[in-house]
Amino acid sequence: MLDNWQTIAKKLAEHYTVYILDQRNHGRSPHLPDFTYQLLAEDLQQFMETNWIYEAHVIGHSMGGKTAMQFALSYPDMVSKLVVVDIAPKQYQAGHQAIFEALTSIDLPHITSRKEATIQLEQKIKEPSTLQFLLKNLTRNKEGQYEWKMNLSVLHEQYDTILDNVLLEDLPFEKPTLFVRGGQSNYVLDSDKEAVQVLFPSAAITTIPNANHWVHATAPEEFLKLVRLFLNR
Repeated sequence: MLDNWQTIAKKLAEHYTVYILDQRNHGRSPHLPDFTYQLLAEDLQQFMETNWIYEAHVIGHSMGGKTAMQFALSYPDMVSKLVVVDIAPKQYQAGHQAIFEALTSIDLPHITSRKEATIQLEQKIKEPSTLQFLLKNLTRNKEGQYEWKMNLSVLHEQYDTILDNVLLEDLPFEKPTLFVRGGQSNYVLDSDKEAVQVLFPSAAITTIPNANHWVHATAPEEFLKLVRLFLNR
């Protein structure tokens, strides 16, 4: 969801034209039944062409990082430099079932306030930062009822697809690439470096020691410094 990038985007916009996007089934983008990294890359390609953007630096985190990788592999001429944040080109093990269960357990049609939703979610989600992140997806529709901004049912149904690797293309992405990982995260391991180099032979992998998986949220200044240096080279 684009809201996750607001702070970083405003800082980068001091020197760049910046677009932040809701991927399909997130935020205000269309809710659609099909959900693959190839489709997400095609969505980005269509957005750029529609807005007369034919080449750009592309930055993505986690699932968005896999979309960014897929886009760079599928449309290399449209990417100047690539930044991938705390995700590797590999299939991941399931680990979000408790969150799905917590979100689906809330009886949204009968919720009368955000506080009520928070209290219900607190019973199942104990980590405050995760709780607040999930609550950013809570909104009200035209009828005044609460609902999730994301297409929760499709994301749950397509969870195995989200965990899957990017589709491999005939050629690697040769242009400058930066992988930024959190030192307190286990999403990008030392053992993943070989897979990164195969697909992104020009890639550098940098670790921010005090950051968790949400690198740009937990260490924004360090992250911005790395990205600015990389883009300005």
